[in-house]
Amino acid sequence: MKIWIALIVASLAVGAYAQCSCETMKWATCDGSPCTCHLMTGNGTKQVLDCTKLIPKCFLMQAEMYRARKGLSTRGIGGKPDETAFVDNDGIYDPDCENDGTFKAKQCNNTDTCWCVNSAGVRRTDKGDKDLKCEELVMTYWVRLELKHKPTSGNVDVANLKSAVADAMHKRYMNFNKDMVEEVAYDPEARLMVVDVKQPRGMRKSELTHMAYYMEKDIKALPLLRSQDPFTPTVGGQKLEFENILVYYVDEKAPTFTMKNLSGGIIAVIVVVVLAVVAGLLVLVFAKKRQGKYNKAQQRELDNM
Repeated sequence: MKIWIALIVASLAVGAYAQCSCETMKWATCDGSPCTCHLMTGNGTKQVLDCTKLIPKCFLMQAEMYRARKGLSTRGIGGKPDETAFVDNDGIYDPDCENDGTFKAKQCNNTDTCWCVNSAGVRRTDKGDKDLKCEELVMTYWVRLELKHKPTSGNVDVANLKSAVADAMHKRYMNFNKDMVEEVAYDPEARLMVVDVKQPRGMRKSELTHMAYYMEKDIKALPLLRSQDPFTPTVGGQKLEFENILVYYVDEKAPTFTMKNLSGGIIAVIVVVVLAVVAGLLVLVFAKKRQGKYNKAQQRELDNM
């Protein structure tokens, strides 16, 4: 009898252990009763996770940098929605996070070079030294997702596209608020879908940018979620599989980029264009001078006649 009781208790313990997992982070380590999950982050500490929500992007970037240093795997109608919109041109770095996973407004990445970021952790100023002032963490309130899907067997049901995308976001990204999906535009020839997702101005939460980061990983690399199923909205009975994504960020305050830190390649292009314009102007000036001399010579010949 005691043996049977021991076996039952052991089986229950194994079952409880098997259910102890983190649906929103595939790299999480979970154990205990009640179940507790943590993630090794860039500073080599165990970050406790709330697996009922999307993990803050700042923690995710720290984890990616940690795994990269340890040699572990990390990732295998468009246009700007607003003149102040910008994309993430710097890629991943090892960020400084607040205790709740919010990005610190000033990032230096363990160097003497610093910059200011928005709530998505994307650089929104020129880079400077450690004296750079970042007065506040500016919130990203609008994200534009440019999604290109793979060829489909039939036409995409445009009338139901917005609701299908919103439902898919809500289901995959931990009950993401589908009401934030404001508009979906579609170009069937380019297989391009443009999704505008907005949160109210003044809202101090970052679910919007967390969702965008998870979706970017879903499409560009490998899912961060425990479920490795791709993000595939079902429209008119057919699933849309995506092959590319571009994310634009619009902040509550415009970024403050200047031209003083242009890369060498961009500067070279500008110099070539300027030289070409100057050369063209010089050719026109010399051509007009030669034409003027020719006309005067003809006039003197006519006078003699």
